Amino acid sequence: VQLQASGGGLVQAGGSLRLSCAASGRIFSSYSIALGWFRQAPGKEREFVAAISESGATTYYADSVKGRFTISKDNAKITVYLQMNSLKPEDTAVYYCAARYDPRAAIVSYQYTDWGQGTQVTVSS
Repeated sequence: VQLQASGGGLVQAGGSLRLSCAASGRIFSSYSIALGWFRQAPGKEREFVAAISESGATTYYADSVKGRFTISKDNAKITVYLQMNSLKPEDTAVYYCAARYDPRAAIVSYQYTDWGQGTQVTVSS
């Protein structure tokens, strides 16, 4: 699966951004893929942000973004979104989308097999 992330940019603290990640390639069924978002800030390890099951019924969030970020999925377009509200400077990072050939959402990076190229999110104070 090829993943193309977009929607990053520069925003002031308290602002909002919406990230998108479109999947393409050898997708036999849109109902066999769970998707997730991770991020990596300079000098830090990649960390989990949010994940969604193939049906969309199950979502997981990191504690640091819970209540501010919302993950959603459009199965028809095989696209995952991350709506980010009330952004903070500590949210500044490169955001990556990831896919796994399993219907269950996952919060650990090694459970994902395919990764997008990343999109930069910068939040100014």
